[in-house]
Amino acid sequence: MDDLRELYQEVILEHVKNPRNKRTPADANRHAHGHNPICGDAVEVHLKINGQGVIEDVAFEGRGCAISVASASLMTEELMGKTEAQAKALFETFQEMCTKDDAKISKDIDEDALDRMRVLAGVRAFPMRVKCATLAWHTMSTAMAQKDEATTEQDDIGA
Repeated sequence: MDDLRELYQEVILEHVKNPRNKRTPADANRHAHGHNPICGDAVEVHLKINGQGVIEDVAFEGRGCAISVASASLMTEELMGKTEAQAKALFETFQEMCTKDDAKISKDIDEDALDRMRVLAGVRAFPMRVKCATLAWHTMSTAMAQKDEATTEQDDIGA
């Protein structure tokens, strides 16, 4: 278990040091701003979704703690090329993994994606960190719904 925890920490640190897709795409057609008022994390998520509902590009900007940045970076990698329905299933599964020991895992999510998301699922042991891990995901969901603002206070996703 300690080896696995160490591996997860290494993956998180790698995403913090070298965040993936931290940029503003010029042709994004959906975006939302997310804010965690408890700790001050802020993220902007940009999506380019084509007419068939496929995410052709996803990126983020913002500032936050290591968990928040790593989660946003990991999320952008997972969402690229997915449909809106697949993105929603990923979001719901990730939320479950971060908040419940007996999380319901969507049958539509492949094992590789689950393994990558498990890197951050350990935050459920630290309720205040759940909001850090899920902020980018809530913001992405808000952007898909074509709304502008997301906050971790809109749901009971931790303490």
